[in-house]
Amino acid sequence: MKTLILKEPARMEVGVVAEQEANEGVLLRVELVGLCGSDLNSFRGKNPLFSFPRILGHEVAATVISGTKKIAPGTQVTFLPYRSCGECSACRSCRFNACRNNQTLGVQCDGALREYLRVPEEKLFTAKLSLKELCLVEPLSIGFHAVSRGRITKYDTVAIVGCGGVGLGAVAASSYRGARTIAVDVSDEKLATARECGATDTINTAIHDIHDALARLTDGHGPDVVIEAIGLPQTFRAAVEEVAFAGRVVYIGYAKEPVSYETRLFVQKELDILGSRNAQPSDFQEVIAMLEAAKFPVEKAISKIVSLEEAPAAFVEWTTNPGCFAKIMVQVNSGN
Repeated sequence: MKTLILKEPARMEVGVVAEQEANEGVLLRVELVGLCGSDLNSFRGKNPLFSFPRILGHEVAATVISGTKKIAPGTQVTFLPYRSCGECSACRSCRFNACRNNQTLGVQCDGALREYLRVPEEKLFTAKLSLKELCLVEPLSIGFHAVSRGRITKYDTVAIVGCGGVGLGAVAASSYRGARTIAVDVSDEKLATARECGATDTINTAIHDIHDALARLTDGHGPDVVIEAIGLPQTFRAAVEEVAFAGRVVYIGYAKEPVSYETRLFVQKELDILGSRNAQPSDFQEVIAMLEAAKFPVEKAISKIVSLEEAPAAFVEWTTNPGCFAKIMVQVNSGN
């Protein structure tokens, strides 16, 4: 079957691979695959968890072909793309998303940019959603998991730093829970989309100082929760500096270099500093409920849809102008 293989950094080719064995799960016809920041880093050769060659893809909308007694053929689905060992300390705590030996499709093992894929039935999710919406469930769930980690409620004021695909998920999740949600970015276009996702306030840090703007919006206290969704040393530090006393900081992004902190603030503010990785089934369910309620601007979140053959050129365009894209999707099986 036809697939897209990342052979080495910046070299991607359409090729052919054998079909998987029937014992690997339910047979799916892959319809749409979304691309995320980890895919871009893999393309650039800067993903430390990645090895070449590899089939990318873990944000998926697909159609069930066969292999399940519970879901009828023709049903459109998405799925959890993470494989956990079941034996490490995280798995024993039922935090399978943080498995020490985690394998995410398209990162540590081959992913979904192929015509057909087999997935264990227990990982499938059905919903009354379009293919585009199903393809957005996994990326949005990353932000929803971060909001869950931050224990966000309607009584909180939350600042989300970074309004890319993951950050928009966090904005949507925070808003969905009723919190006052402040979106922070350097792009007016992304901030406008964040407003449509539920942000009550926005700050463009290319124009305004983040400290002064947050102080003005929070009467000098700072937000109760700061979610960092970029992965830059300066935004890692800003999260700790700007969050309120007794606040919570949630990190989603990886900083690409060591970060120096004024650690006094950790203690003086008695902060909860939390990491957030992947997502849980409950996060998928919450995202699906939000999308079924039509509370997310689906079309605004998608920048471009390309064919499998057009995907290599799309990666080149994306790596050249990363700020110009929110979400690129690949239509794998054309005409379905």
